[in-house]
Amino acid sequence: MPAYARRPEWLKLSPFETDTLSSMRKLTRRFRLHTVCESARCPNRQECFAEGTATFMILGNVCTRDCFFCAVESGRPRAPDPHEPHNIVAAVAELDLRYVVITSVTRDDLPDGGASHFARTVEAIHEYGSGIMVEALIPDLRGSVSALRTVTDTSLAVLNHNVETVPRLYPEVRPQAEYRRSLEVLRQARLLNPGLLTKSGIMVGLGETKGEIVDVMTDLRRAGCDLLTIGQYLQPSLGHHSVARFVHPGEFAEYETIGRRMGFRYVASGPLVRSSFHAAEAHLLVEGTGGRTDQTVDSREL
Repeated sequence: MPAYARRPEWLKLSPFETDTLSSMRKLTRRFRLHTVCESARCPNRQECFAEGTATFMILGNVCTRDCFFCAVESGRPRAPDPHEPHNIVAAVAELDLRYVVITSVTRDDLPDGGASHFARTVEAIHEYGSGIMVEALIPDLRGSVSALRTVTDTSLAVLNHNVETVPRLYPEVRPQAEYRRSLEVLRQARLLNPGLLTKSGIMVGLGETKGEIVDVMTDLRRAGCDLLTIGQYLQPSLGHHSVARFVHPGEFAEYETIGRRMGFRYVASGPLVRSSFHAAEAHLLVEGTGGRTDQTVDSREL
């Protein structure tokens, strides 16, 4: 498919309202913060900003890796800002948030991959408001179990780590990442903190097959993943991986049905679904069901 191929009707977006975007940008600049919504050019950022929500991106806005699907800048990042946890709390207070999503760039330059900074941020939020739920969308921390434990030992509600795509496409889409390592992050998180909900996300439209997507879903359930998001990949620029196809909403609905049969406690599958979109509503829905679903279904049975 040629770069920037015409989007189908189900992917047409309304023009952004500059006032809404400007208001959130002023807030993040005032507190010297970044959002993945802006850095990754999320198509839902206007809706989230209008609701007073955002996914805060800690540890700067420069990533040490260079994934060919991601719009976040790659290069040599600055040292972490020691005041950032406090600034996150100030933004949470101003927005009166009850559910906060924290993510970060990948920081392979740091000994613990930034895990201690995640922990300080989570605990700072809970010191401000013990009833605030926090979801952490973390990088793979280079597979370090001790770094992962630093994060899971906090009072998190959800530990999120995206596998992003099928293993066959990792060399061309995520060359500095490892599929099995990402699965192990999710599996280890459940072992380190059995009461913690785990979550992952997949992009489609990069050149994968339906069978490969179902295989990834099966792998995620075997790793104990509770929550799953599946969304359409959209090319950020001409320099990024091209879109192989636009997946029809009917196919997304199929993946949601399959995921529920596999035992995921929550599946959001649709063209504009992103990892942290409506994260609070997902958590509320899952917690309302009570208990865990630990059954695993082999993809061959579907």
